[in-house]
Amino acid sequence: MMPGLIASLALGALTGEGRAAPAMGTACSYLLQSIAAQPAGAVLLASYPSERSGVLSKAAFTYDNAVAAIALVGCGQVTQARRIGDALLLALDHDRYWHDGRLRNGYAAGAIGAAPLRLAGWWDLKSQRWLEDGYQAGTDSGNMAWAMLALLTLNAAGGELRYRDGALRLARWLEGTLDARGAGGFIGGYLGDEPAPQRQRWKSTEHNTDLAAAFGLLGRVTGDAHWQQRAAVAAKFVDAMWSSGCSCFAVGTAEDGETANPLLALDAQVWPLMALPGMLEKHAVVLHTIDTRLRFASGYTYGEAGGGPWIEGTAQVAVLLDLLHRQAQARALRAAINAQRTPNGGYYASATAVTPTGFMLPTDPSAPRVYFHLEPPGAAAWAALADTGYNPFTGGRSLPP
Repeated sequence: MMPGLIASLALGALTGEGRAAPAMGTACSYLLQSIAAQPAGAVLLASYPSERSGVLSKAAFTYDNAVAAIALVGCGQVTQARRIGDALLLALDHDRYWHDGRLRNGYAAGAIGAAPLRLAGWWDLKSQRWLEDGYQAGTDSGNMAWAMLALLTLNAAGGELRYRDGALRLARWLEGTLDARGAGGFIGGYLGDEPAPQRQRWKSTEHNTDLAAAFGLLGRVTGDAHWQQRAAVAAKFVDAMWSSGCSCFAVGTAEDGETANPLLALDAQVWPLMALPGMLEKHAVVLHTIDTRLRFASGYTYGEAGGGPWIEGTAQVAVLLDLLHRQAQARALRAAINAQRTPNGGYYASATAVTPTGFMLPTDPSAPRVYFHLEPPGAAAWAALADTGYNPFTGGRSLPP
């Protein structure tokens, strides 16, 4: 990030620097309507508002809310974005068990106050008891990095040090996921309930990309070179995942922390170019890889399992193309994204009933992890980022220098 850019983020976000303000009916207006419909004060948006039962009902995933907060800043809605940022800070201070600087992957959606935060959970008819999802109760390092990015974006947009301080607390916890095996980097995090969640020893290219961006931004905000060093560790891992044989990034490593997982995932290809200095110059050929191996109809799918267009991922590519000044291609993708609107103006996660990822569920290794034809705020947030040309990794309308 260029010197002085952080101080100018608020002005750029509020004025829509370089493009017209988003019109009503856009992803920005949908996000604004979604949060305005909530009770006053700090709030977490439901990740799948149409779900009325089961594991996804009333769940508010930290990632969805973090990217929504960043997108709201990009839309010029800083006050509304603060409501999510304030909820993240309350979650840091009012967990029912943890008081060490971590957040969980998900909480119960709705108004957030000073009481210990609830997890969504559901009543299981078969066992006749209340259940909670082990993933939502756990903590992925990448999700914590997105929370850091959201808080640092809010700090830049208004100069409120409480957001910076919250990001610093998250960063200190994340140092506990540092790993010396193989190419270094940071592990996946923890899965399951307190008091002894399972340490996830695999490492993710996507997570380390997020961490490199978040640590780097924190280092620039605080002037502390320690965080720049941590950013370099994460970035080194990402670069080590590059495979010249496939002109792509491996998705990460196996549990041994060394063996590369060759699964091809769209975000693991796109995000390093958006987030990390020098990656675009070194690995621009990956743009050809995603066009030849992950293109699906008028958009992009998650992985080589295909299945259908992944709307959030298609928006991620649109953001990157816009930052590369390939406006015609970005406009075409935005048109494809806008063809996947829900009746109330949201955006489907998948254009088909399911889009497979190639992964299995961490809570049930026999079940595939897929994106459904449902309406998450994460998809709308990335659509808003595509509409505004806002890079969530740099907090502005530019690629990293």
